[in-house]
Amino acid sequence: MLSLASIPHFARNARRFREIAGVLARYGLAEFLAATDPAFLKDLLVSPSGASLATLKREERLRLALTELGGTAIKLGQILSTRADLVGPEVAAELSRLRADTEPDAPEAVERTIREALGAPVEELFEGFDPVPMASASIGQVHRARLPDGTAVVVKVRHAGIEERVRADLDILMGLAELAERGVVELRLYQPLAVAAEMRRTILRELDFVREERNLRHFAANFASEPGVAFPRPYPERCAREVLTMEELVGEPLSRLAGELSPEAAARRTAMAKLAADVFLEMIFRDNFFHADPHPGNLLVLPGDRLGILDCGMVGRIDERTRRAMEDALLAVAEGDAEGLTEQVMRIGRLPPGLDRAALRADIEDFVADYASQELGAFDLGGAMGDVAAIVRRHGILLPPVVAHLIKVFVVLEGASRTLSPGFSLIDVIAPYAGKIIARRLSPGALFTRARRSWRDWNALVESFPRDAAEILRRAREGRLDVHLVHRGLDATINRLVYGIVTAALFLGSCQVLASRVPPLVFDISLFGALGCAAAVLLGLRLLRAVKRSGELGPDS
Repeated sequence: MLSLASIPHFARNARRFREIAGVLARYGLAEFLAATDPAFLKDLLVSPSGASLATLKREERLRLALTELGGTAIKLGQILSTRADLVGPEVAAELSRLRADTEPDAPEAVERTIREALGAPVEELFEGFDPVPMASASIGQVHRARLPDGTAVVVKVRHAGIEERVRADLDILMGLAELAERGVVELRLYQPLAVAAEMRRTILRELDFVREERNLRHFAANFASEPGVAFPRPYPERCAREVLTMEELVGEPLSRLAGELSPEAAARRTAMAKLAADVFLEMIFRDNFFHADPHPGNLLVLPGDRLGILDCGMVGRIDERTRRAMEDALLAVAEGDAEGLTEQVMRIGRLPPGLDRAALRADIEDFVADYASQELGAFDLGGAMGDVAAIVRRHGILLPPVVAHLIKVFVVLEGASRTLSPGFSLIDVIAPYAGKIIARRLSPGALFTRARRSWRDWNALVESFPRDAAEILRRAREGRLDVHLVHRGLDATINRLVYGIVTAALFLGSCQVLASRVPPLVFDISLFGALGCAAAVLLGLRLLRAVKRSGELGPDS
C-alpha cells in the first residue's frame, strides 16, 4: 500500500519515476520469462549489447539496468558495491564493474559553466583550454588547460544540470526506501531508509568540488614529509562547486606497469605494490582519513617511481571509537582470538533484535580457524574480507558505511597489488601494524591524551556531583522524587497479550451461551452465541495475521 508520506517523492518526479519503473520492469521481466520459457518472446528482451536478458544472471541484469538509468544509478551501484554486507558478495562483485563513461557536454556548455562558477570567461582564466575532454564520467568531465604562467593543469567541470537530475533521482530513491521500510517487514532489518540517506549524502558531497579541493589539501598535508607519494595540487582561486582546477600529474597508469615482463620491471612492480599498500594503510591507521576508491585507474606511477593518487572525491573518515575497535579486531585476528574478534564485530556493527550470539561466535571461530592456519604469503585477504561480510550479513548485523568502505578498500588494494606482483601479500604489509598499534597506544603522547580526557570527565563529575546529590535529597525531602521506568519494545507484545485474552474470553463466553441455548434461537441455535463465536474466530485470525506480519496490531494489520 502506497505511503501517503512518500507520494510527494513520486509526484514531483513523475516522468523520471515512470522511466525508472519501466527500465526496472523490463530487466526484471526476463526472470519470469525464463521460468515460463516462451522462446519467441525471450529474443525480444535484449541488453544494449544484444545479449538475451533471460539468459543473464540477476546480478548482471541489475548492473545493466543501472547502466541504462544513467549517472545517478551508476553512482548508487558503485556505492552498493562496497556494501557486500547488504547486497551479498555476488551482487557487490558485479556492481564493482560499473563504469560511467558518459556523453560529454558541448564546449559551449562547459565554457558557460566555468564562467558562471568562477565569474570570468575561460580566456581570462586560462592561457589555453582544450575543448575536447580527456574523460567524461557520471558527474563531470576533465579538460587539459594551462594557467597564465604556463603551468599545466586539468580542469574538472561538472555536467550542466547534473545536480537537478541527481536530486530528482535521489528523491525517488528516498521514496522507494521509505515504502520498502514501511511495507516490507523483511527489509526493515536492513534499514533501507537509513542506507538510502547515507548514499544520498555521499553522492551530494561528490557533487561539490570544493569538498574534493579540501580533500586534496588534506591529503597533501598528511603526506607532506613523504616524497614517494603525490596528490594533485589544487588552485583554490580557480575552484568552485562546479569547477576544480588542479595540477596535472604526468605518469603511467598502474595497470600499464603490470604488463612489463623484464626482471627489472618485476622488482619495480613489487616496490610500487608495497608503496601503494603502505600509503593506504597510513591513511587508515595513522590519519583516520582515507581515499575510498583506490582502483588502478586512480593510481599513477610518476617519474622516480613515485605514486600519484587521483580522484579524491570519495573519502572516508574514521572516528576514534571505530578506529580502536578495528585495531582491536586486527589484533584479535593476528592472535587467533575468536572471542575477541566476536566482541569487536558486535561493537562495530548494529545488532538486530534477538541476535544468536552463540551462533555468531561459532561462525567467527570457524573463520579464525580457517585463516589462522594460512601462511602470511598465501593469505587471501580478499577472501577473508568477503567471509567476514558474509558472516555479518547472515546474522543481520549492519556495518557502518565507513567500515564497509574500508573492507572494499582492502579488497581492491589487494587486487591491484597482486595485479602488479602476483606473489605480493597485503597481509604481509598489514601484519607489522599490530605492533605499531600497541606501540602507539602505549606511547607517552597517547597515554597523556587519554589521561587528559579522563581528567576532564572526572573533573566534570566531581563538580556536578554535590549539586546533583543536593537536588536529589531536596526532592526526596519534599516528596517529589520520581523514578520513571520505560519499557522499550513491549507495546506490541502487550497489545497481542490483551488482544488474545479478550478474544479467548469472547470465545469461551460465546461457547457457554451456545451450550445454554440462550434465546433468541435460530434453527435451535443461540443467535448471540453463534455471532460471538464467529467474531472470536475472526479476531483470532486477525491476531495471527498481525503476529505473522510485524507483531503490531495497528489499523493496517
